[in-house]
Amino acid sequence: MTELERPDLSGQVALVTGTTRGIGKALALSLAECGADVVSTGKTVDDSDTDLEGTIHKTADAVRERGVDSVALQLDVRDADNCEAVVEAAVEELGGLDILVNNASAIQLATVEDLPADRFDLLMDVNARGTYVMSRAALPYLKEGGGHIVTNAPPVTVDRAPGKAAYAYSKLGMTFLTLSLADELSETDVAASTVWPVTAIETRATRYFGLGTEADWRTPQVYCDAVLELLGREKEAVTGESFYDEQLLREAGVEEFSRYAVVEGADPGPTSATMFDPDFSLE
Repeated sequence: MTELERPDLSGQVALVTGTTRGIGKALALSLAECGADVVSTGKTVDDSDTDLEGTIHKTADAVRERGVDSVALQLDVRDADNCEAVVEAAVEELGGLDILVNNASAIQLATVEDLPADRFDLLMDVNARGTYVMSRAALPYLKEGGGHIVTNAPPVTVDRAPGKAAYAYSKLGMTFLTLSLADELSETDVAASTVWPVTAIETRATRYFGLGTEADWRTPQVYCDAVLELLGREKEAVTGESFYDEQLLREAGVEEFSRYAVVEGADPGPTSATMFDPDFSLE
């Protein structure tokens, strides 16, 4: 089994949006294991009265158990003032900001006919607009030491997504913003890239929307390993680019992906679970 070379992120500060559970929490812990101090953000500060397990504080505690520092800050990416305040508080508490991961997203899979306008607004506010306001708030600090923006969003490879129009529009908006930002920052030492999974990742949303069965899913670690691979590369080679997680890992020498299977013995491969490209292929 190929052992991935992890980047040394010691002394860096990473802010991940949406760390209470799922991919965001896994990313926070993976970044911590590489030495980064981590800002744990999200809306949930108390899970005692909800069926959703996980809080920003529990994730921050788990980060500290890995020997680095962490601060938990409540964040609603729909609130621009809150986004700016969280970034400023993170910098004040941890001394700077080097990595921003735009991970927080709303998901609703429905046809245009079935999706009310207020749900469309929510998708746009959290996904596309949230990426915009968080990136904008972080830019002054990322520029100070040369940072990296990584957005959890797909490559722009299709012109339609039947039955997923609103969600696809909002996620592709995240991609367009990130790649356009990379161009705006071309004269700086700040990189901006997107990473997207080729196979459905086990999360609450995956279960809720019935995106296949457990045998079809990979664990969040596959996405985390891909982001770490990205962060270990020269910025000039990745800024302005969109990557699939498996693409990054294959380039790093990974050939066996069963290690990421939710069900032992299964080997989920690239499927239309990428959600936007039914003809997707890594070939």
